[in-house]
Amino acid sequence: MRYITEAEVQQVLDMPRAIGLMREAFGGLAARSVVNQPRRRLILPTGSVLHYMAAGNARYYGAKVYATNPKTGAHFLFLLYRAEDAAPLAIIEASALGQIRTGAASGFATDLLARPEAETLAIIGSGYQAETQVAAVAAVRKLKEIRVWSRNPQHREAFARKFKGGRAAESAEAAIRGADIVVTATNAKEPVFEAVWVAPGTHINATGSNQSNRRELPPEILSRAALIAVDSLEQMEMESGDLLLARNEGKWNGDGVLELANVRGRTNPADITIFKSNGLAIEDVAAAGWVYEQMQAGA
Repeated sequence: MRYITEAEVQQVLDMPRAIGLMREAFGGLAARSVVNQPRRRLILPTGSVLHYMAAGNARYYGAKVYATNPKTGAHFLFLLYRAEDAAPLAIIEASALGQIRTGAASGFATDLLARPEAETLAIIGSGYQAETQVAAVAAVRKLKEIRVWSRNPQHREAFARKFKGGRAAESAEAAIRGADIVVTATNAKEPVFEAVWVAPGTHINATGSNQSNRRELPPEILSRAALIAVDSLEQMEMESGDLLLARNEGKWNGDGVLELANVRGRTNPADITIFKSNGLAIEDVAAAGWVYEQMQAGA
């Protein structure tokens, strides 16, 4: 059994490849040829939490297990097994794996739903997940401008300098108005923008929240959206605070939601579309299996 480090994952798993792997994973979900179990959480009085999620396809199955504590951060591992005979294959350090596959799922959704000519990206947040979100959108659209806003001026300035066409916006509104694609990648508990800032034809990837009591999206944008894609309806009902809170408050009727695996693309250039990402274990299985194969091949 191999032990695969973060550095080895980053060495072999680039964003275009990861987006292709997500396309295959969601194709498996559409064909019902994969099995996916939603995330569960074990919460301790100390504030430490154990998160675990599992899935399998025809070749591999496994579980991502990660431990978090507000004071000490997060620690990610993926356990990979062979589907045919349950042989243990690898333990993979999975922080980078998770960042890349989360970005890649947004890249796949963006490729399906953003207008082909989209060229301006607004990203709200400059932390843990933000960089791979930008990389994923840039892999599927020719971006001319990347506007970033986050609460810390130094962080957003430094983040903007990482990308060609990047610039720090003076406010969330300045970032979002006129943008073709909007990404939210924050740890916010309440909406991080106003619906009136979003122009017709915009695609939104909401990636920051995977808990039922947190949200980044204003309820009004849900009512304006022609299509809301989620990675899993089952997991949505457990984790998508952006949708659950608005529905429970009576501010959104719950219409227009599809699993991403069943989305075929944009039908009207003026539509607002949303991908509410929570992250699925089958995404980790797809990425982990490919990383393992590259390591076995001597990459």
